[in-house]
Amino acid sequence: MLIKIHADLTTSISDMKRNPQALIDSAHGETIVLLNRNKPTAYIVPAKTYEMLMDLAEDIELGRIIEERKDEKKEAVEVGINEL
Repeated sequence: MLIKIHADLTTSISDMKRNPQALIDSAHGETIVLLNRNKPTAYIVPAKTYEMLMDLAEDIELGRIIEERKDEKKEAVEVGINEL
């Protein structure tokens, strides 16, 4: 069975338990795959990378909303300021 891993660095849960901060520091900002019985269980992602991913996800969602709503302008009714 082949398993795709999306990082260059891996560690076991046992190694992680020994000294988590030392492990994170030794990764020098790279993502670490946490393995349990040689299978990926979790990814340890640096905070800056995670924040960037959340910003990107938000941008994608906003783009989706824009695409959904861009045709709504056809249904809009023009109103002057005095009519409000």
